[in-house]
Amino acid sequence: MPKILIDETECKIRVPILLTAVSGKIRIKNRSIVNEYGTPVAVKKNAFTLSCYVEWQIGYDVVKKETEKLAESSLSETEFIGANGKIKALYELSEYIWYFYKWEIISKNDLENVIDYLNLVQNNNLIGNNSELQIDRSHPIAKNINGFDFEYTQVKYPLLIYKFNGYEIVTEIKITEKQYAVGTQPMLYLYFPVTELKAINNLIGRTAETKEVAYFEITESNIRVFLEMLKMFGILSNSHKQDISQIINTILA
Repeated sequence: MPKILIDETECKIRVPILLTAVSGKIRIKNRSIVNEYGTPVAVKKNAFTLSCYVEWQIGYDVVKKETEKLAESSLSETEFIGANGKIKALYELSEYIWYFYKWEIISKNDLENVIDYLNLVQNNNLIGNNSELQIDRSHPIAKNINGFDFEYTQVKYPLLIYKFNGYEIVTEIKITEKQYAVGTQPMLYLYFPVTELKAINNLIGRTAETKEVAYFEITESNIRVFLEMLKMFGILSNSHKQDISQIINTILA
């Protein structure tokens, strides 16, 4: 994804969204209600509709050794030690917070309040440690399909939905299996309707051009949503909590 566009005069950040991406952290999906399961949209073939939305697995840092990804950050010179011991830079969510702190729209007190809040959250109350939020597998039953005797079971994944008051921005936290290790992990996703995107031409009713980029604007009017999201990241797990505290200390330094 290209670098963000920073408007120092109007204190605004424009985040590029590649509309035609079919994999990765950002995808265009379709659903009629918030808690419905969304399906990917082939936007080069199918026109955008009012039920289309952006699914964004937003991040908050980048490992400095990952040079290709690091090049996407406008703050690649920043540095802190992550919970995993790796040297990282501010990126995406933390990047946006840095600018709005610099512009004095987010205050030192705002950021210190996040740290104070996280310090009060005990490890056993973190989302990743919540015993009620476990992946549920039903008892297997016999099921014959086309002559094959299968054992049929259903797997249900916990999903937490948070709606920001006054905004069409939603976060979802999904509890999933770890991809490269044993155990589960909470994953945070950001969702907003495609009508929030700024494009050369109105998106609704047309298909996307090849490699078309639209922009999501972060301004003084919605930056509090991202500050709240920073806090939400901190309660996912102990490592997230440590990372967010380190990020805030880096911004305040």
